[in-house]
Amino acid sequence: MDLTDLHGILEQYRAFGPLPGILMAMLETFFPVLPLIPIVMANAMAFGLWEGFLYSWIGVGLGQSLLFLLVRLLSHRLRDRMLRKYKDSGRFLNWIEEKGFTSVFILCSFPFSPSTTVAVVGGLTTISIRSFLLATFAAKGVMVFILSYIGHDLPSWIQHPWKFGVVALVMVGLWYGGKWVENRGKVKYAEKAAL
Repeated sequence: MDLTDLHGILEQYRAFGPLPGILMAMLETFFPVLPLIPIVMANAMAFGLWEGFLYSWIGVGLGQSLLFLLVRLLSHRLRDRMLRKYKDSGRFLNWIEEKGFTSVFILCSFPFSPSTTVAVVGGLTTISIRSFLLATFAAKGVMVFILSYIGHDLPSWIQHPWKFGVVALVMVGLWYGGKWVENRGKVKYAEKAAL
C-alpha cells in the first residue's frame, strides 16, 4: 500500500461522517480486541486533529462510562463472586476506593491500560459516579489527544521531542485539577452529612 492508497481509504472513511469514528472508539471498551491506538490515529488522519480527537474522545469516554454504569447496576452480585474467586482482588478494589479520582485517572491515562478492566473494576467499587466520569473523561482526553496529535503529525514529534514535556505538564495539571474538584466534592458532601 502506498500513500495514494492510504489517502483513498481515508477519504472513504471520512465519507461516512463522524459516526464510524465514534462507534469504533466506543466499541473498543466492549470488545478489547479492537486496537484503540490505530482507531484514534485513523480518526485524526481522516478528520483532522481536532475533529478526529473529538470523535475519538467522545467514543472512548462514552464506552468506558456505559460499561462502568452497567457493571455498577450488577455490582452487588459480581463483586462477591470476584472476591470469592480472586481473594487478592480486595486490596486492588480498596485502593481504587481510597484513592478515588487519582486511581481511575492513573489507570485511564495510559493507552495500553485496558478500558474494559478499568470500567469493570470501577463499577465494582464504591467510587462515586461523578469521580469516575470526571477521571475517565479527563484522562482519556489527554491520552486520546496525544495519540491524535501523534497520528496527525508524526514527523513533527520525532523532530521536536520537547512536545512530550508539554504533554506531561498538561497531564499533571489535569490530575491536580481533578483532585481539587474531588476534594471540593468531599467537603461539600461532609458538610451536607453533618447537617
